[in-house]
Amino acid sequence: MHYFIFPEIDTTIYSRTGSKNTGLDQILEIRKDQKSDGTMIGVSRILMKFDLSYISSSMVRGTITNPKFYLNLYDANPTNLSYSQSLWAWPVSQSWVVGEGFDHDIPVTQQGVSWDFKTGAEEEDYWRLENSQSYNQGGTWHDDVYASQSFVYETRDMRMDVTPIVNKWLDKTYVNEGFILKRSGSLENPTPSGSGDEGSTDMLGNFSFFSRQTNTIYPPKLEVEWYDTKWNTGSLEALSSRELEDLVFYMQSLRPEYKESSKVKFRVVGRGRYPTKSFSNTSSEYLTVKYLPSGSISNIGGDGAYYSVLDSDTEDVIVPYGTGSLISCDSTGNYFNLDMNGFQAERFYKFEFKVISGSGTVDETVEYFDNNFTFKVVR
Repeated sequence: MHYFIFPEIDTTIYSRTGSKNTGLDQILEIRKDQKSDGTMIGVSRILMKFDLSYISSSMVRGTITNPKFYLNLYDANPTNLSYSQSLWAWPVSQSWVVGEGFDHDIPVTQQGVSWDFKTGAEEEDYWRLENSQSYNQGGTWHDDVYASQSFVYETRDMRMDVTPIVNKWLDKTYVNEGFILKRSGSLENPTPSGSGDEGSTDMLGNFSFFSRQTNTIYPPKLEVEWYDTKWNTGSLEALSSRELEDLVFYMQSLRPEYKESSKVKFRVVGRGRYPTKSFSNTSSEYLTVKYLPSGSISNIGGDGAYYSVLDSDTEDVIVPYGTGSLISCDSTGNYFNLDMNGFQAERFYKFEFKVISGSGTVDETVEYFDNNFTFKVVR
């Protein structure tokens, strides 16, 4: 199962502008501005916070178990990125106020978070090191837990596994003050090339991502993924290997529209294209329901039937094949559950499916099904 959370607040803080707030900008940036000789002009970092109350309560009830968390940010035309580099995330250690400023404000907006201040341009609002009166420009964070993602060549969207950080908030080790996203190393403590990207002389370029304020379909989101597959076939028979080699796949009762607050059980059916006749069966073999290959959390990517959800227009993957998209089975047939929360309303989506059998053997088959299984999410 997948569940999506959009950020409560997000912003960019810039070293060059000190106390300027940009809390309402539509773009988030991790910049590294340099002169031609590599000397530093300035950098920026991203702050972002999500409300985890629904996830926490669902875990207490047992409706969500052992989830993984992925931070998704979407490319907004970055510039001059180097071939290979990484971005890092840490949990912020102090509360901050997003503010209502824009980068182009004249005069600049100083109320809200900035490189120098966590809430506004006052002496008591400086970012300070823990248990210290020392200032710490550019934010403060807990450094014992972190996450990272590598970007190679044309990889510009982010899907960073931030499970270790979110777990620290859920188990109350730290108060949830959000993520800080930046390059490794520190602007304040320049290091030789290779030991820290932010303060080095390496030309790495500028990342740009859409913020929660964007007018596009690409706001940031925290993706929650967990294994919810159940398997109880009752008296159903399995599809034979021959039937799986020439499989017909379809969905039952797929409606054209679903409300954005819906939680829906979708039924799927697989059958051989030319079922073998059985004289002991008085009904049509074409109507006989058999079950697809079963999968397990210990063998994700192996045998099993998986679903994926894509934006019908852009082909962007909303729900990927994986732990949270393995199809279940009950005595009626195969099915999966989907929570429409986090899908953009008034847009069309489509299902695609993957069926794997005989994985790891010479008889392994992997089939994909894209049969125009489309639907619209509405308000």
